[in-house]
Amino acid sequence: MRLDINLATHRYEDAGQFWIRWGLGLGVLGIATLALLVITISGLRDAHSDHKKIADLEAKIAERDQDRARAESLLNQPQNRSMRDRSQYLNELITRKAFSWTRAFMDLEKVMPPRLHVVSIAPELNEDNQLAIKMVVAGDSSERAIELARRMEGSQHFRETRIESQQTNPQGPGQGGDVVNTVINALYVPREPAHEQRSKP
Repeated sequence: MRLDINLATHRYEDAGQFWIRWGLGLGVLGIATLALLVITISGLRDAHSDHKKIADLEAKIAERDQDRARAESLLNQPQNRSMRDRSQYLNELITRKAFSWTRAFMDLEKVMPPRLHVVSIAPELNEDNQLAIKMVVAGDSSERAIELARRMEGSQHFRETRIESQQTNPQGPGQGGDVVNTVINALYVPREPAHEQRSKP
């Protein structure tokens, strides 16, 4: 009597298919790793370039601050104070003369919420020789003044807008229904005259 006994302990597997599948998987993983490596290197290069640009800008700002400090130190010397004061006075006069009330009110009209109006407005030159305006507006609620400040900040003609103070009329609505007076400070960027805009290339 003959018995056939299978002594194999593992079933038959196609080794070729196994290595093909693993090879494809490793290949895809290698390509993905290479792509990530390229992206990382590119990001590092961009970051290095950005850091260099930032360092250059900071160096230029520091240099200008030093120049400004030297100029201010020179102007603050006793023999130059009169010239400094005269220069500041003349600059303020020029700024006030160049300030166009018509243009300023036209620019404000574009951002003015309803039931809010200007009570007073005063232009002045700040320490950085920028044209600043301080104005008082009145309306029937504080929310309208806040909306005006938000609109001014979003306009191309006003920057660094902030509300300095608000005061409620204790006697109730005044003339025109005004309940709240608000003081607003901002930097004003005047529009260029039409002939200057047309002359630009």
